Amino acid sequence: MLGYPGSMASRTATELVHPARDHLRFTTVLAALSDPVRLAIVARLADAGPDGELACTTFALPVSKSTQSGHFKVLREAGVIRQRDEGTRRLNQLRRDDLDARFPGLLDLAIPQGREVVAGW
Repeated sequence: MLGYPGSMASRTATELVHPARDHLRFTTVLAALSDPVRLAIVARLADAGPDGELACTTFALPVSKSTQSGHFKVLREAGVIRQRDEGTRRLNQLRRDDLDARFPGLLDLAIPQGREVVAGW
C-alpha cells in the first residue's frame, strides 16, 4: 500500500480526523485541557509558534508511549491540535487560530498553566 498516491503510512490504521472549526465544542475542548499532561503538550506547541510543528517523540512526558498517544488523540479529536503523518513521524500543531476564533482568550489562560506543569517536572 505504501508508495501509492493517497496511501496511508503503515503505522496508521485509520485516517486522522479533525473537527471543523464550527464543530468545536466548548465542553469538549475544556475536557481535553483538563489533564496536566495535555496542558503541557499545548504549552510546548504554543512555544513552537503559529506555524510550528513538533513530532510526538520530541515531548518529554512522564507517561508511557501508549498513554502519550492517547493524550494526543484526545487533543486532536477535541480540535485542540492538528496532526499529520510525515514518514514515520506524526507531527502536531496547535490550532490556535481556530480556538481563538471560537473561544477567545481560552488558550491565553491554558498555556501559562501548561508551562507551570512543565516547570514542575
